[in-house]
Amino acid sequence: MQQTTTKRSTIYLDENIHKTLRLKAAETHRSISDLVNEAVKRTFMEDQQDLEAFEVRESEPTLSYETMLKALKSDGTI
Repeated sequence: MQQTTTKRSTIYLDENIHKTLRLKAAETHRSISDLVNEAVKRTFMEDQQDLEAFEVRESEPTLSYETMLKALKSDGTI
C-alpha cells in the first residue's frame, strides 16, 4: 500500500456543512479530514472521467446552438 504524507490546510466551510460533516464523522467513526479528502478525491476522479470522455469524443463533429435549433424546428420538435 502506498504511504501518503499529509499537509495541513485551513479551509472555511459553511456552518451547516461543517455541522453535517462533524455529525457524519462521529457516526462513521472517521475524521472530518478523511471525509473531506475522500470527497475531493472523488471529485478529481469525476473530472478525470469527464476529460477521458471528452478525449474519446474529440473527433466528433460539433453543432452550433443555432444549427441545433434549426434542426429541432425542421423536425417539428419545436
